[in-house]
Amino acid sequence: MANTDRTAISHVFRGTFIHATQKTAVQILEDALVGVDTEGKVAFIGKGDKLDTLSRTFGFSPREVTQLTQHEFFMPGMIDSHIHASQYSYAGTALDLPLLQWLSTYTFPVESRFKDLEFAKKVYTQVVKRTLRNGTTTACYFATIHTDASLLLGQIANEFGQRALVGKVCMDRNNSVKHYRETTQESQEETCRFIVELLNKKYPLVKPVVTPRFAPSCTGALLGQLGSIAKNNHLHIQSHVSENIEEVNLVKELFPESESYTDVYHKYNLLTDKTVLAHGCHLTDKELDLLRETGASLSHCPSSNFSLCSGVLNVRNVLNRKVKLGLGTDVAGGYSASMLDAVRRTLDASKVLTIQDPDHDTLTFEEVFRLATLGGSQALSLDDQTGNFVVGKDFDALRVNVAAPGAPIDLIQSEEPKILLEKFLNLGDDRNIVEVFVAGRRVVPFAEPVE
Repeated sequence: MANTDRTAISHVFRGTFIHATQKTAVQILEDALVGVDTEGKVAFIGKGDKLDTLSRTFGFSPREVTQLTQHEFFMPGMIDSHIHASQYSYAGTALDLPLLQWLSTYTFPVESRFKDLEFAKKVYTQVVKRTLRNGTTTACYFATIHTDASLLLGQIANEFGQRALVGKVCMDRNNSVKHYRETTQESQEETCRFIVELLNKKYPLVKPVVTPRFAPSCTGALLGQLGSIAKNNHLHIQSHVSENIEEVNLVKELFPESESYTDVYHKYNLLTDKTVLAHGCHLTDKELDLLRETGASLSHCPSSNFSLCSGVLNVRNVLNRKVKLGLGTDVAGGYSASMLDAVRRTLDASKVLTIQDPDHDTLTFEEVFRLATLGGSQALSLDDQTGNFVVGKDFDALRVNVAAPGAPIDLIQSEEPKILLEKFLNLGDDRNIVEVFVAGRRVVPFAEPVE
């Protein structure tokens, strides 16, 4: 007899499941049965040969089980821990300048257009749909300084069912594009309005994140206010750190009283266990230790680091120093909104370091798979909710068909699941991602619009 105290089961899948755990970078569960309840959480994980027992225990019919095909597997949804939604319109272009000149020439002029809500709606709808199609179930978004447009991004992410942290950008210092900045008071007041209005929406999967753009675009007064806002509201914080050498030197000029770039954020109470800082290419070991001690994390954005010639992060050193680390696309410094490209560039970056130093311990594809999934959830302090397949966590998952018709992978012979995963990570694209689930809800393919 079924246990009537349990939440009802909405989906049961049978087949291969691949995920990461803290101890194992790639764990393969063959002929697994995974049940998802009506609240979108993993209700059980068992072996296929226990179907009858599990169906009685959890009260579902064996006829309702969805069977995966030979070349299919489920993996956790990928987590983009750093992406600028507002830059998506020019992704794939404008990669000919270093960071600070790139911001002034391309980024700030485009971002200033987001006071136009029609333009914002068009861009934000496209980026949410594109990232979901490419398997990003969780995104940590930078928007712009415009509160209403940033709220619109939260609304769009909610409507499409993506898990998202959305940040209204804060910047009260910008000498290069002077019409794209706020006063300190405006930034503080609008950040508070953004937080209140977004939280009042009570979106189940979309939350605000306090977003000082980076130290060079914020005064100390604003950074201090944002640190207090984040603390008082128990919110996430996102920013950038040590992306390129010129930027690091500028921070030294602007904040001479601080010991380091990382210390600037620490001084203003912006390093917490809910802080994620992008890049970190030029951090010292002492700064990495400060991140570990405060619980703050890094987002590795290798595509952007290469495209803007910013630097190469030594991920192995970050992991050895036990700093939480996820991956980010960093659109549009990164040219692609696909986390698969972030995976590939992460492997490339590690191999570049090995070319330079043969003793460097090159990352494996298994380790990078973990960074794109469980690592990202840890970096965003969401690993109690998502990141892998554990009973009680939300079912955020990609149904991957390595042999999908028209997709870019050719299978010559029968391959074991780990080889299928490796081929997908290295060769696959959105055509191989046949379904995307977030918190148990199928969000890709997209629902047909109601006429």
